[in-house]
Amino acid sequence: MALSGVVERRYALALIREVLAEVRQEILAGPGDEELVDAAKIEQRILGRLQGELAPSLRPVINASGVILHTNLGRAPLALAAIEELRKTATQYSNLEYELAEGARGKRDVHLSRLVERLTGAEAAIVVNNCAAAILLTLAALARGGEVIVSRGELIEIGDGFRIPEIMEQSGAVLREVGTTNRTRIVDYESAINEKTRLLLRVHPSNFTVTGFTEKPDVAELIELGARRGLPVIEDLGSGCLVNLSGAGLQEPTARESVDAGFSLVMFSGDKLLGGPQAGIIAGKEELVTKVRRHPLFRALRVDKLTITVMEATLRAYLREAWEEIPAQWMIRASLGEIAQRTARFVEAIEGRLRDAGARVEIVDGQSLVGGGSTPAQGLPTKLLRLRSGRIKATELEARLRDAKIPVIARIEDEGVLLDLRTVFAEQEPLLAEELCAAIRCE
Repeated sequence: MALSGVVERRYALALIREVLAEVRQEILAGPGDEELVDAAKIEQRILGRLQGELAPSLRPVINASGVILHTNLGRAPLALAAIEELRKTATQYSNLEYELAEGARGKRDVHLSRLVERLTGAEAAIVVNNCAAAILLTLAALARGGEVIVSRGELIEIGDGFRIPEIMEQSGAVLREVGTTNRTRIVDYESAINEKTRLLLRVHPSNFTVTGFTEKPDVAELIELGARRGLPVIEDLGSGCLVNLSGAGLQEPTARESVDAGFSLVMFSGDKLLGGPQAGIIAGKEELVTKVRRHPLFRALRVDKLTITVMEATLRAYLREAWEEIPAQWMIRASLGEIAQRTARFVEAIEGRLRDAGARVEIVDGQSLVGGGSTPAQGLPTKLLRLRSGRIKATELEARLRDAKIPVIARIEDEGVLLDLRTVFAEQEPLLAEELCAAIRCE
């Protein structure tokens, strides 16, 4: 067996023993099967296992789901320019924490802080691993041993069952819940303030909506209360929106609006609407940002040179308003007309092959979603490609697409497989066409 020189010997032996143990169990469990003891078959099985283990676990997929910030698919795709910068930073030394002009040690914060300050209007800013880390660090630095007042209607759960209250409690701060799930008034906050109160916290409901009989204080009321009682008012903005997206049909508050409104600190994500790498940004008053940065947890939660590189390239694109360089932004901003033209061209190119294989494709109206805990209950009008086959059920076709050489992520509705080109890169369209034909088994 040609494993020598391919993998480390102990690893190869362990893998061989695992496969042989499986073969023994199969022989004992089932009727006699001569193929189980065929040496060539066993060798192929071992080699197949090895190839599987040595192959990258993370694989590119074609996201035809229409969900732009698909958390399960890695959220925001990164800009190509950012990847080129990443290559240079990753393969060479850099001035990460070195002041070239002075020939002395510097701080890694400087590479991003000025850009965030420019884009948000904040006095200072730092970046940590993600938005949950930003909340944890901020509360640990400013409210440990004290109370943080927050509305019950804002104690949200984020992905994978993680709940914001549980993350907050790890900071050592005590959450003082006020109001009810659907109604909280400014008097609820004021009545809860006592000698232990350290912060007033507002959490933007970026992944859900509460409608009907609801009420919450205006931002101005909350800011005024904090100023009158000498308490910082901070906001978990979550979605990381840096620019007004109303032109694309989305209503989402921006970080600059929160800073301008008077929040002492604003925390938001880097890999959602911002369209950059996973990160949590803390921006606001210089005195508070400095205090947060000096907390020991900052060292544990800070970002590395690779994240800094990609985030810097993304933020520079914002300063230039180069939306075409930021995939999440151009996907959001793509008009219905543009999507309709792309979809029509795609269908024209592939319709004949699919029809010959007993499948039919049609263009229907639909909605794309921003996703990733952003803009709940808001969609973007789009054109969907609906694929049906007289020989294959929709569930089977969807499964075949997921099992393709380049997996295609689609959705099922009305006994058809739906694909949205809004989230498919133009250079992926030929690959998508081939995978569709392979799944339908076009001749």
